[in-house]
Amino acid sequence: MRKNRIHRVSVNTGSMADIAFLLLIFFLVTTTISTDKGILRKLPAPCPDGQTCETEIRERNILRVYINHKEEIMIEDNLVAINDIKDIIKDFIDNNGDKSCTYCNGISKADYSDNPKKAVVSLQHASELRYEIFINVQDEITKAYYELREDYANKVFNKAPSELTKEEMKQIKAAYPFILSEAKTR
Repeated sequence: MRKNRIHRVSVNTGSMADIAFLLLIFFLVTTTISTDKGILRKLPAPCPDGQTCETEIRERNILRVYINHKEEIMIEDNLVAINDIKDIIKDFIDNNGDKSCTYCNGISKADYSDNPKKAVVSLQHASELRYEIFINVQDEITKAYYELREDYANKVFNKAPSELTKEEMKQIKAAYPFILSEAKTR
């Protein structure tokens, strides 16, 4: 008797692993991986053992910026728009003890900073705040310092910041140090 054999068609899958491996290598080599950038801040040096590193700051030299859980921005307990932050901070830092204020936007602080070297911007935020709002406020604060430094460079050196030497840049940073205190509230 004769046996009926059914021939099944089969595909040779021996090289499938090689092809998948080559595709994986191709995509790994050709894909650009973006790196996240953080906020560029220089942290203070740790306090040496046995020394007290706390300094007292006069109340008039502190500008309090607070972002609550409703994403409302308050400066010295007054609601402000995000577009006003830069001008208010510039006026606070560069006031040199004057009691007048150009961009106060209703802020009734009787005294502003003694001088830019003593001015401290205190940024506090609610813990459940969206990251985007926090970064936008940080950007406005940074813009204020950059504009003050740019104005100083134009007045003192008659140059744009990109044309300054390292020593001139050090002098500008010493005249307008970036002093920011950040804290999260509960």
